[in-house]
Amino acid sequence: MLCQFSFQNFKSYKGETTFDFQAAAIPEFAKSLLTCKVETKENKEIKGASLLPVGVVYGPNGGGKSNLLRALSCLISTVVKPIHDLEKTRESIIIQQRVNYEPFLLDETSREQPTEFEIFFCQGKNEYRYYLALLNEEIVSESLYWRAIGGKRTGTVFEREYSKIELGSSISKASINTSVNPKMPYLSFLAINYDIPVIAEVQSWFESCIIRNYANPVVDHMVMFSQNESVKSRILQALNDMGIDLSGYRFDDEEKQLYTQRTVNGKVYELKYSDESDGTKKLIAALPVLLLALQEGRLVIIDELDAKLHPKLLRYVISMFKNPKLNTRGAQLLFTSHDMTTMKNTVFRRDEIWFAAENPNHESEIYSLYEIRREDNERVNSTAAFDKQYMEGRYGADPYLTNMLSGGDWT
Repeated sequence: MLCQFSFQNFKSYKGETTFDFQAAAIPEFAKSLLTCKVETKENKEIKGASLLPVGVVYGPNGGGKSNLLRALSCLISTVVKPIHDLEKTRESIIIQQRVNYEPFLLDETSREQPTEFEIFFCQGKNEYRYYLALLNEEIVSESLYWRAIGGKRTGTVFEREYSKIELGSSISKASINTSVNPKMPYLSFLAINYDIPVIAEVQSWFESCIIRNYANPVVDHMVMFSQNESVKSRILQALNDMGIDLSGYRFDDEEKQLYTQRTVNGKVYELKYSDESDGTKKLIAALPVLLLALQEGRLVIIDELDAKLHPKLLRYVISMFKNPKLNTRGAQLLFTSHDMTTMKNTVFRRDEIWFAAENPNHESEIYSLYEIRREDNERVNSTAAFDKQYMEGRYGADPYLTNMLSGGDWT
């Protein structure tokens, strides 16, 4: 489970930026929270931090929403791509789109500085912190640390500065090579060449992440279907719950065509997948991926999840991840959205809502609704009309919208 992600000098982001999935000490939706936990030999349960199942990022076009997701996707794909290319993966890779890094370009110095990423996550019985810095397509710094969930001692797996690599006691062996291509993460190198439990655990987490971008219409045609009757039943049930009345689907191997099925007066009728509405096609493409994430406890990163989706259907997708009866394995959903109808206190906690916007220097910044203070220095109330206050410009993430709604001067 993702706890926290930080980065700097990436695309529209210049300074250090942190997105946090660690839950604030607030009461709303307490039962939906996830927990890193482990059972001891004495059958005692040790718990780590409480984590959010969902995070949504709002803001104007060009404010940095997509670049936040791209930064996280860039780190994940940088680690996973060399492993995948050499067919050394441990998990099934589900649509991880490669994202290249690019420094902040609107000043004279950033392009000569490294792009830095740091991620903190739970996997198995441990918490991991991984750091990676890139400059001119090469690794300038990299490190991996671990500690047991609930523990206080931090152990070093490895530390790297340019070509110098030092191994921690957990993997320090004469047989492990510390000479690596300067363009390859050492984490990827170890995963490819050695069977080391701590590396395998970290590798599996990175490989389990799912990255999708619904701003790209091609994604709607990337359908992951299953003939397994149990999986098929769950997909159809979810579609029916959302008001898409399908009784089945069939893939024709000869035509390489997916057909959807509806039963009318006892007779089954078929439609080509391509003939369905855009919203239905998106649901059919997205649902198997989302259900897999819930089943296996994966992180899903989706740009423009709300594109082509009715607000009620978007709310249903969000509710699946916030339902502890459905989300039993610690799955998480991070997405961008323009949909105001779901920006409600009945859908999100205050710390699940984030905003991205540019400052006067054209640098993107992010902040959560929970961080915002009113004029009296109090936080936004949990019962506030989030969507209404956002539209009024109180949250500061869309100055253009405020100007338009107030009848600004267009001459």
